[in-house]
Amino acid sequence: MVKPGSVVSPKPQGVRARDPLETVTARRQDGEFSHAVSETVAVEVPIAMQYNARPHAVMMATPADLEDFAYGFALTERIIAAVSELTLVDQVWTEHGVALEMLIPQQRFLSLSTRDRNLTGRTGCGLCGTATLEAAIRPVRHVEPQGYQADLRTLREGMQRLATLQPLNEASGAVHAAALLWGDAGFTVREDVGRHNAIDKAVGAVMRAGLKPHTLLVTSRASYEVVHKAAEIGCRLVAAISAPTSLALQLAREAGITLVGWTRPPRLTVYCGSVS
Repeated sequence: MVKPGSVVSPKPQGVRARDPLETVTARRQDGEFSHAVSETVAVEVPIAMQYNARPHAVMMATPADLEDFAYGFALTERIIAAVSELTLVDQVWTEHGVALEMLIPQQRFLSLSTRDRNLTGRTGCGLCGTATLEAAIRPVRHVEPQGYQADLRTLREGMQRLATLQPLNEASGAVHAAALLWGDAGFTVREDVGRHNAIDKAVGAVMRAGLKPHTLLVTSRASYEVVHKAAEIGCRLVAAISAPTSLALQLAREAGITLVGWTRPPRLTVYCGSVS
């Protein structure tokens, strides 16, 4: 029996089938009536990022598309500058979670070792592990125009398309999605319980294929970290289904990124930049 006020740690369930979804038994209350139901929930496990045998961060994430996650996280966190600089050596699955063991060039590793960062972050949090205020707000890259001009039709159709490409969220109702648009019609989607993780997974998938994305769509608010990750890979436009934060807006202006919020077709709000 648990004493009142005591702290109970969840028992490790293990990453049994490496499945991003799990079926559980719950009880549904409808007015005065209740009945047993089977519910699908999103799986969330610790994912440890290890570089050259040294732990760097632990992210709470969905155990799917982990190779994409490994590359995307390293790129958007400026741990590496190119896909070719990282080798995913192994994925070690244990009852406690998954360790992604990676190798990076010695110079990158030395630079990484000087960062002040704790080893644990909450779900999809890119800043939770930073140890100082100075480390939290990093300089942002300026994104070159490269002749790209956002248009309303592509943006609206993209967000509508994204809504149809979220099988994990459709099943569980607890997962974010991110889409990267590249070329004239390229569209890459990844899902995760953490919005930042979903972005990193999409980044990893696109950059590993040697593609150049120009637009990022997210099923969340547009936070500082969302805009920062977009700038790291040269995206000219970020569109979120919800509103941006003040810091995200400030960062978008500094980076030269068009920032759109409340993107719920046909409605949207352009906070900075322009959409034709």
